[in-house]
Amino acid sequence: MMSTVTRLLTNKHVVIAMLVAPVLAVITYFAVDASVSEPPKAAQPGQSYPLAVRSNCRYTSGFCQLENGDMKLKLESQGVDNNRLTLRLVSELPLEGAQIGLTDITSQTMQIRDETGTTWTVTLPAPSSEETQIRLAVSMKGSHYYAETPVTFIEHKTFYTEHQQSQDAS
Repeated sequence: MMSTVTRLLTNKHVVIAMLVAPVLAVITYFAVDASVSEPPKAAQPGQSYPLAVRSNCRYTSGFCQLENGDMKLKLESQGVDNNRLTLRLVSELPLEGAQIGLTDITSQTMQIRDETGTTWTVTLPAPSSEETQIRLAVSMKGSHYYAETPVTFIEHKTFYTEHQQSQDAS
């Protein structure tokens, strides 16, 4: 006498259903995504768009990535020296201008460093606390992009550098 499970697995209709169901699930997933998702739209001159702040901005990584569609920016910290913070902004696309500031000081215009308009720098006073935020606004082809991110990323610390510092102190 065959067990119920064995009879079920030898039924050709059940076997075909077990093979077809995952394929239908994947097709349905992509079909729903295509029908529900909003199509990307080109930036309109004169309009403002927020930049998504990536996770590396929340850690002592030394850099912060910001993006919105094709607009991809990388804000790199050159570190704090003599109570001054030097930042470099690298863009994949040429920018018309860039303003940056900390929440407790007025914004400053970043200086262009190459003829393509993709590299910009600025020196700001060192942040007064860890709660200080960096505010960035850039323009490209008449559109404006903006973001606000914590200053946590301005230091580049890894487990290795912290371990070396503790060894040097010993």
